[in-house]
Amino acid sequence: MHYHNVCQGIFLRRPNRFIAEVEIDGRTEICHVKNTGRCRELLIPGTEVYLQRADQKKRKTGFDVIAVRKGNNLVNIDSQVVNGAVEEWLRKGTLLKDLSLLKREVTFGRSRFDLYAEYENGKKAFLEVKGVTLEQGGVVRFPDAPTERGIRHLTELCECLACGYQAYLIFVIQMKGVYRMEPNWQTHRAFGETLVKAQQAGVHILAYDCLIQPDDIVLDQMVPVVLEQ
Repeated sequence: MHYHNVCQGIFLRRPNRFIAEVEIDGRTEICHVKNTGRCRELLIPGTEVYLQRADQKKRKTGFDVIAVRKGNNLVNIDSQVVNGAVEEWLRKGTLLKDLSLLKREVTFGRSRFDLYAEYENGKKAFLEVKGVTLEQGGVVRFPDAPTERGIRHLTELCECLACGYQAYLIFVIQMKGVYRMEPNWQTHRAFGETLVKAQQAGVHILAYDCLIQPDDIVLDQMVPVVLEQ
């Protein structure tokens, strides 16, 4: 997924989860944060960030924060871009072969899943996508805050299986330089327990890292998912 009108800034502070104050060309700008997670280990005062200039004239904020420099690594924090990145990747035939249909935002039960796929052989699948930005020592964890919505998605992916569909949960690790993905047991133990049950039921649990540029994000290599505590 490619961004346009990208510029660099310095993060100053985050008054609430929706906005950040960023210094751009010597001016302090109020910017939209496209990630409602905590991101405390990323959004640190003085950190280099990358922003996309907003096109909508009626918006209150003129920029979106899309990426953060963490050491030598660049981390994309745009939670809205991962679905499109996965769709682009799937259309290349990397994971699902012989696709005949791929749609976004399809409802099943009480959930609206990110992607729905049909194959030429008649099989069908629901796919849910989760962006991951929390990293420590090469290990990434999800979630960075409790997510009852995430538990509901896992439960209903299991229900998809019972109705004859295939089911996938894809963790998109929005950076490079990691070697393992695991549930964040300390932050939300119930999510980890539900994730284990979903895998045992037959839900495909996958994780992929990404090639990140200030103006681009592309899925790259599979990362092992470790569910044992």
